[in-house]
Amino acid sequence: MKPLNEFPKSVCRNIRFVLTDIDDTVTSEGRLTGESYLALDRLQKAGFHVIPITGRPAGWCDHIARMWPVDAVVGENGAFYFRYDHGNRKMICRFWKDETERKLDRMKIEQLRQSIPLAVPGSGIASDQDYRIADLAVDFCEDVEALPQEQIDRIVDLFNEAGAKAKISSIHVNGWFGDYDKLTMTEVLFREVYNLELEDVLDQVVFAGDSPNDAPMFARFPHSVGVANVADFVGRIPNEPTWITDSRSGQGFVELANLLIG
Repeated sequence: MKPLNEFPKSVCRNIRFVLTDIDDTVTSEGRLTGESYLALDRLQKAGFHVIPITGRPAGWCDHIARMWPVDAVVGENGAFYFRYDHGNRKMICRFWKDETERKLDRMKIEQLRQSIPLAVPGSGIASDQDYRIADLAVDFCEDVEALPQEQIDRIVDLFNEAGAKAKISSIHVNGWFGDYDKLTMTEVLFREVYNLELEDVLDQVVFAGDSPNDAPMFARFPHSVGVANVADFVGRIPNEPTWITDSRSGQGFVELANLLIG
């Protein structure tokens, strides 16, 4: 990973899209600071398309799409994107699976919701679970005492044994049924909203993240940026970002925004 201050100015001038994880990338210690929110607002006002790509739930994403200075949001690790049409006052919701498939998945998720906390003492169901549509979030450090890595890995194994996909964020293990992730739904969003193939505009996109569930995005985007706390996962993240900020979490995102705005 190279220091962000070495990011070429010539590359900055080509960037049109700012994609970013939320937890511990835009937020700091679980809170959205004024500085981070202002960075999002400044980016949008400067003409960038700002799109959070998050594991957070549909209920949160409805609020984010409506209220934050963003163009759209990909949520629940790629289960959907939401985009609010302010002119027509309409929320546009695009899901990876149809309602029948989601209903069947929720039945399987409910079984895991009961079994995983019993199998991994000290883990908990994420406090935002009731606002989720397509996945199960198992808390290992947000509202519970931090679990050791072997217990976190055990949660992943339990998801995989049930036929689910599982990804580790900075606070949760998210599990879901379906062949999608943050990257695949981002590709759909670019195709349907911007009439662009993501492959054709990689030089116009920067992605910021911090944890293993961002690895597909880090691998895809040559202009990928990790806030400094991504270094906590060295050796446990299959694809590292190209660049790294000096500061952790939201303050690192502010660094990136300042660089892009100039």
